[in-house]
Amino acid sequence: MKLVLMEFLPLDGVYQGPGSPDEDTTDGFTRGGWFVPFIDDALMRSVIAWVAEADGFLFGRRTYENFARDWPKMDDPNDPIASKLNGAPKYVASTSLERASWAPSTILSGDIFDGIAALKAKPGRELQIHGSGRLAYSLLAAGLVDELRLMVAPVVLGQGRKLFRDGGQPLGFRPLKAEVTPAGLTIQVYEKAGTPTFATYSPS
Repeated sequence: MKLVLMEFLPLDGVYQGPGSPDEDTTDGFTRGGWFVPFIDDALMRSVIAWVAEADGFLFGRRTYENFARDWPKMDDPNDPIASKLNGAPKYVASTSLERASWAPSTILSGDIFDGIAALKAKPGRELQIHGSGRLAYSLLAAGLVDELRLMVAPVVLGQGRKLFRDGGQPLGFRPLKAEVTPAGLTIQVYEKAGTPTFATYSPS
């Protein structure tokens, strides 16, 4: 399976609390719900098409617990996102979670990177990560993410946890798609392309 990371981000790269003011107030974050004004039909069409390609979902503990609290309540069989999230296999990368109640779910124990590499080796289409910023960063740094799908809102938050951290490993990507939605989101799709090169510009 291809490992695909899907993230909602503002221009300054914060992944925290896109959906509501109280979604994630860790470290005193007070600017949640920043993504909601930019949700439109164009975005939803892309997300529905992407989720349809998932043969499994991978979460960090915090995102898993948030999803497990909310998505089982969304049981409309005609909702393609809820049906896929509730029905497909889910994997939780956590050393502290003891029980995963949102079936069908599996807690990855032992070496998490080895466990995720084993999942990728299974037949299938996509293993998708939604949110889970800290897990996503570690998997990007380990070179395990094959494709990056960013939905970037035209706002700067000025606080919150960032997907790409100062002092992190340099990463290279190859652009596959760019689209601006009517609400102002930029949808950007990249595939991994190894370590970036660095050079000095010399005008001819």
